[in-house]
Amino acid sequence: MSSYNPRTGASLEAPPDSTPDEVDDAVAAAVAAAAGLAAAPPHERAGWLDAIADAITANIEPLAEKADEEVALGMARLTGECGRAADTIRFYASVVREGGWLGAAIDHGPPDLRRVNVPLGPVAVFGASNFPFGFGVLGHDTATALAAGCPVIAKAHPAHPRLSAALAGLALHALGEAGAPAGSLGLVAGFAAGARLVGHPAIRAVAFTGSQRGGLALWRQAAERDEAIPVFAEMGTVNTAVVTPAGAEDFDENGFVASFTLGMGQFCTKPGLLLAPKGAGLPDRIAAALSENSPQGWLLTEQIAAAYQDGVRELEKSGARAITRTEASGTGWQAQPAVLAVSPAALRNEPTLLEEVFGPVALVAEYASNEELNEVLEVLPGSLATAVHAAGDDPDLPGLVERLSRRCGRVVVNGWPTGVAVGWAQQHGGPWPATTSPAHTSVGAAALQRFVRPVTFQDTPDAALPPALRSANPWQIPRRVDGTWER
Repeated sequence: MSSYNPRTGASLEAPPDSTPDEVDDAVAAAVAAAAGLAAAPPHERAGWLDAIADAITANIEPLAEKADEEVALGMARLTGECGRAADTIRFYASVVREGGWLGAAIDHGPPDLRRVNVPLGPVAVFGASNFPFGFGVLGHDTATALAAGCPVIAKAHPAHPRLSAALAGLALHALGEAGAPAGSLGLVAGFAAGARLVGHPAIRAVAFTGSQRGGLALWRQAAERDEAIPVFAEMGTVNTAVVTPAGAEDFDENGFVASFTLGMGQFCTKPGLLLAPKGAGLPDRIAAALSENSPQGWLLTEQIAAAYQDGVRELEKSGARAITRTEASGTGWQAQPAVLAVSPAALRNEPTLLEEVFGPVALVAEYASNEELNEVLEVLPGSLATAVHAAGDDPDLPGLVERLSRRCGRVVVNGWPTGVAVGWAQQHGGPWPATTSPAHTSVGAAALQRFVRPVTFQDTPDAALPPALRSANPWQIPRRVDGTWER
């Protein structure tokens, strides 16, 4: 495996690809750890997560420096993301301690029924290129799988393999010091290793963050196994923002430009399509804002840079017209942010216009009436997030929020979807093709639910029950008993 500096294109020495035997050994270690992880009380699992978070916090600067060599996102962005990743892992530790995610319920009957969520088993995690800390080896997927009691084998991302190895080494040491079972976390590298991992019969689930092409490839492979397993893939989509007629005057074009060019447009929540009322002059305002701000930066990999250029050309072939495009003046894989205009009719008739282009480009379409707007809303693909920009007492707002909620996982009012808060109420998912599992989220407390399944025990003696269901409640978790919630 090779690593590259996006600023120059120069190659960096990286860890070698894993051999088939090394993949099998990592899975065998995870299988050996699974029972110990599943049996560990919530406070022990939380302690392991806190240990990882503390290790990250103690190494923010060197980790960010290593990341910047491979992804060129800048030290300010990367030190912030690294610190937030540690805080996120601590949040998941607090979720584990609270215990409600176990869904423990008891009906004394007869018959006596007791239901609880149990871990799936070893999980394969495929992280993202654009968030090397938040969605990397120690990102949301790994943290929530460990929290749920599942051992993890992560695949090093080809955009940042050196950082992947450093993060895994740091976490392995922290887990060992904290007393977690050996094999709780493993790392493999290389395309072939990833395919072998998904096909291994001991892997019970896959978590993926990245492109639609990559997510669907894993989804198909997992579905074609002798024993199919779930793939929780969060994939790229076009996230739509709508401006109402009443909201046009106070619309913040600088905020829109800042959002779709943030991280050089390499956010899964980038607003890629803006629907604006005709006659308000928003396309010109947005073009002027882009020209004035002229954001500069690099795309993560050579492949992403080439795909971005191809994607913009495809948009133009399909009927979009460039309003403005910044000039590339540097070396390596520097991006050229662009704004393109498109008609509502073209959006309805050309599916290519509603496919994500990963990078700093946005389409702007002006609608002449509510009927024309609604016709476009009908053909929007599923997405992670949408936004509405409206006036304070806007009569169009309630209907638009309802319409957009049908096709996304999160609706933002008078703000932008870039930036995903981590908490109990977050939903970072959405209808197909945003994800392969619309009922789940990859961010927030509910993310643990991907890696557990419910089991009911009927008329089972107390000594044979899982600790979460025993009469004495030894884990001291909240439970629903005969219909009443008991903390």
